[in-house]
Amino acid sequence: MRLTVKARPLAAILLTLSVPSLAQNRPAPAPASAVQRQYAINPGDQIEVYVWGEERLQRSIRVLPDGTFSFPLVGRVVAQGMLPEQIESAISKGLASQYRGEPPQVTVTVQEPAGFVFSVVGRVRNASTFTPGRYINLVEAIAMAGGPAEFANLDNVTIIRKNGGELTSIRVRLGGAMKGSSGGHRAAARL
Repeated sequence: MRLTVKARPLAAILLTLSVPSLAQNRPAPAPASAVQRQYAINPGDQIEVYVWGEERLQRSIRVLPDGTFSFPLVGRVVAQGMLPEQIESAISKGLASQYRGEPPQVTVTVQEPAGFVFSVVGRVRNASTFTPGRYINLVEAIAMAGGPAEFANLDNVTIIRKNGGELTSIRVRLGGAMKGSSGGHRAAARL
């Protein structure tokens, strides 16, 4: 039997508790005090765009499955993989031709990070699909699924990521991390 976690920020992560490890080749996770990785926009995310001084340009927008959205006076904006600040810049550049002098300030916020989804299937207590709203690591993904089932082989986990049309398989030994041994800490790296 397999445990599978599938996540997709337009990429899918599939985890299977049944394959050998590759985690020992991954760098150790950053200390808890380190700055958290910024959230990159994914298809399905709900964002709010606010153009200061131009209430008619305030929009709540769902990012399309192709990772884009349309904005008045700007047209198509590629959002997938971009930080909110990068989208602000793209919209501001797109609006520049409509204004004499400096274009107004643009603010982009993520209202609902629905595009960041993963699924856990296989030998876990509660196989399901989750939308955590933040980046999580493999141990957190399994914990959200209620933890491993009684006969799950935690030293034989596979994460399968889908990025566009490409699948990448990563093998992980998770037994040490789940038991608290020092060798398993690398498996807690972000998915």
